Amino acid sequence: MDQLRHVLDGFKVLDFTQVLAGPAATRMMAEMGAEVIKVEIAPDGDTSRALPFLKDGRSAYYVQQNRGKKSLCVDLKNPVGRALVQDLIPKVDVLVENFAPGVIKRLGFGYEAVRELNPGLVMCSISTLGQSGPLADRPGYDTVGAAYAGVVDMCGYPDRAPVMPSLALGDSSTGVHAVAAITSALLGRARTGRGQYIETSLLDCYFGYHELNVQMVSLSRGAYQPRRSGAHHSMVAPAGMYKGKDSYLLIIGGLDRQWPSLCRAMGRSDLIDDPRYNSIAARAARVPEIIKIVQDWIDSLNDDGAVEAALVEHRVPFAPILTVEQAMNHPHLRQRRTVRTISDRFLGEFEVPGFPMRFSDYPELALEAPTLGEHNAAVLADYLGYPPERIADLERAGVLHRGPR
Repeated sequence: MDQLRHVLDGFKVLDFTQVLAGPAATRMMAEMGAEVIKVEIAPDGDTSRALPFLKDGRSAYYVQQNRGKKSLCVDLKNPVGRALVQDLIPKVDVLVENFAPGVIKRLGFGYEAVRELNPGLVMCSISTLGQSGPLADRPGYDTVGAAYAGVVDMCGYPDRAPVMPSLALGDSSTGVHAVAAITSALLGRARTGRGQYIETSLLDCYFGYHELNVQMVSLSRGAYQPRRSGAHHSMVAPAGMYKGKDSYLLIIGGLDRQWPSLCRAMGRSDLIDDPRYNSIAARAARVPEIIKIVQDWIDSLNDDGAVEAALVEHRVPFAPILTVEQAMNHPHLRQRRTVRTISDRFLGEFEVPGFPMRFSDYPELALEAPTLGEHNAAVLADYLGYPPERIADLERAGVLHRGPR
């Protein structure tokens, strides 16, 4: 057997996704060696091709999420285009889509239809609010899922409006959930020979991020009402943001095993067994006092380096609050390739987040994002045996499209 390029080498994916949650899932599969055919709807393809940062008409946003994929740009309103895609379905292992619920079925590629064509197919639908339920038909994006999940209400200060996260937590993590479901379903197929339909949503994933709130509301019969608490945790103290000389610092010393270490770091061993502070419950009842004790200690030192040295010495969890640019240039992120330099034939070299999964048997793959419809001929020739003249006819007829970027 030939050496595999990566763990998913040999698996073929038909990718109907656009913008982020879906493309993030299929991009991770491409990073793991799967062959991903990105079906882009003619004439313009994935709407993220127009998202910033743009350089000479090429979107770095699109490049980041679509490296390693093959672009097939087809008019799905045309019966010939739909038939062409229909012919591809028996040739692939996985179909992923993130249209609004019902759209993929109206296009003729709902699960009942594709299962008839390929009983071993694993089909994954990704949506904002789920494929069923009273809210399913509503349009939505990342923060819509976060709002309905009670997540946005937990972000910010109690006396101000909730704040929106300034990055795509839900889209990106839902993509990871989708990959976990898809690869698990492929494992199930290896055991049973059958494919299956799976779905996940931003709402479902976001709601699962409540590690305390849901169970506390339930078991307290509503006596506990979670509220956003700003820069500090409401139940564990200390755990929050403190103002240093040069930047803010996150310090977490609120668990019982951490509190003694923090007290020693502050030179306040007298507080370790103080009954006012010697348990999680006691400290939670005196959050403002705890905050002041820690802040006064920070203020008493000459610089943030002295704070860091004391916390490191006593193994207290902490971190400086880095800007995006500072994180990009941090030696730890550089060494681990958490920030990665890629090369695009149009954009040149630029940096993107690295692939967060590490495999001992496989290296990172060098991948390139496609131009619109770049692989029309290759996909149709390799998968369906179309001769060049037929592909040219389909392009002239507007069934297939290509673009310069």
